[in-house]
Amino acid sequence: MTAMFANNDRTSPASEALDLAGIGIGPSNLSLASLLDGVGNVRAHFYESRASFDWHPGMMLPDVELQSSYLKDLVTPVMPTSPWSFISYLVAHKRLYAFLNAHYEAVPRREFAKYLAWVAGQLKNLTFEQPVREVTFDKDQFLLRLDSGTVTAINLVLGTGTTPFVPSWATPFLGEKCFHNSQAKQRLPGLKASRIAVIGGGQSGGEVVEALLNSKSTLKELHWFSRRHNFEPINDTAFSNQVFSPEYVYAYLNLNNDQKLEALKASILTSDGLSISTINAIYRRLYSLRYLENRNIEAKLSPNRDVIQVEADKDGYRLIVRNRFDGGVEVAHADAIVLATGYQFRLPDAFAGLRDRIQFDRNNRPVLNNDYCLSWSGPKQNRIFAQNAGRHSHGIADSQLSLMAWRSAHIINALLGRDQFDLEPHDSQVNWLSTGHDTMSQSMAVDY
Repeated sequence: MTAMFANNDRTSPASEALDLAGIGIGPSNLSLASLLDGVGNVRAHFYESRASFDWHPGMMLPDVELQSSYLKDLVTPVMPTSPWSFISYLVAHKRLYAFLNAHYEAVPRREFAKYLAWVAGQLKNLTFEQPVREVTFDKDQFLLRLDSGTVTAINLVLGTGTTPFVPSWATPFLGEKCFHNSQAKQRLPGLKASRIAVIGGGQSGGEVVEALLNSKSTLKELHWFSRRHNFEPINDTAFSNQVFSPEYVYAYLNLNNDQKLEALKASILTSDGLSISTINAIYRRLYSLRYLENRNIEAKLSPNRDVIQVEADKDGYRLIVRNRFDGGVEVAHADAIVLATGYQFRLPDAFAGLRDRIQFDRNNRPVLNNDYCLSWSGPKQNRIFAQNAGRHSHGIADSQLSLMAWRSAHIINALLGRDQFDLEPHDSQVNWLSTGHDTMSQSMAVDY
């Protein structure tokens, strides 16, 4: 079935049903909005509760870097001539040559955030300060209740991002001195604590540790706990990066659930490892503090640990930790805890009325079809696309920026019922599947 669309009114959605309504404006939906800006005859509009675009403001610590190429921006991988590319941003701000001459090994995250905000400030299919309060379904369309009224749409796309994951043992203590690293920029400068525990050995944990070691605070004791065997670097080689390619997604979708879980575990360090620059900066800072500056900071780096219990202890916390390396149980004391424990996808509260119609897996994750649609009991022509929700169903790249533009293009092709963008796989350098598999036809074929 080929979809039919009304003329696109990009300045404001009219009373006629939108072809697509976007809920949330993060990088993923911003990518989709950018690509749709060049596609005619699609009535699409995106809504965000925040006053303006702001990408992970709580994680913008000094000198943090992007872990993917700046060419993997909002549009370039599928539409390199778009006016919304990172290169276009540099040219528009007259600093292309200055940027190139800086020879960045990795782009400063603040620079990429400015690029995203620049695009968001110019697109006409975005509305900020307009939270979606409730989503319902009536006959053949979705109804979105906004503060300004009700908008109807044939299809939806969720781009609300992931939410901080907080371990159950930490929930009772959340507050000024126990918080997720998503609040690090706001909380760390004023944190008055001489003993601090950082939980999580990935890049976010490393960035928090580096910031603490470089701060002028009264820090005397730093515990850094990781569940991994060591503080391990990101696997950033030519072959390991093949998991961030469309060809790998096509292959991954051929796997059963157990095979997907095994593949996800095997590729975890291609996404969640520490950058070499962060590892070296931390190690050199520890060297300098110990041998050159004679500062009395006791840094205890403890991999292979599980925090199994936390108790209030006077003005601080008592952490019970299991050492999986030798089986021992340890006790640590801290005045503050920073949780670098990652993120997880969850349906927004506005979907409470539709939750019973959406299918979830045994781990309470919404089931995502190959074309990035939630599996739900409504009509097939009314789809709920979900961005950044397919880490388990589509592979480890789904929660990263790397395939953001490609995923958006795939959603647009599914929406239109035709190939607006050429998403045929490239010649892969790695053979993932057994001989005889047709990865494209078996994996990403969409029932239009």
